[in-house]
Amino acid sequence: MAQYLLSVYQPVGPAPAPELLEPIMQDLEALNREMKAAGAWVFAAGLHPTDTATVVRQQGTEVLVTDGPFAEAKEHLGGFTVIEAADLDAALGWAEKLARATTLPIEVRPIQH
Repeated sequence: MAQYLLSVYQPVGPAPAPELLEPIMQDLEALNREMKAAGAWVFAAGLHPTDTATVVRQQGTEVLVTDGPFAEAKEHLGGFTVIEAADLDAALGWAEKLARATTLPIEVRPIQH
């Protein structure tokens, strides 16, 4: 089985109001249970807001540390799920369910081992 990263991209800005976010979180919990029961779920995590990021980069012979994020954008990586799937089509099936649960765009990428 191959592993895939399902990246959840969310818009920059405050979190949705609790009445909007609560059903999304319930759907996400149900999907995580479904993935676990199917043996697809490896692990998942949400990320703190982009203003908590720190960027470390080499510039010439120096290493610079700056407050993040790395790039200015209208969307950012808000969380991710790592799954095991037989192939890309199976991973895309889980990504579709994740997009429906979160209402957010999901990027699917195979993990190199």
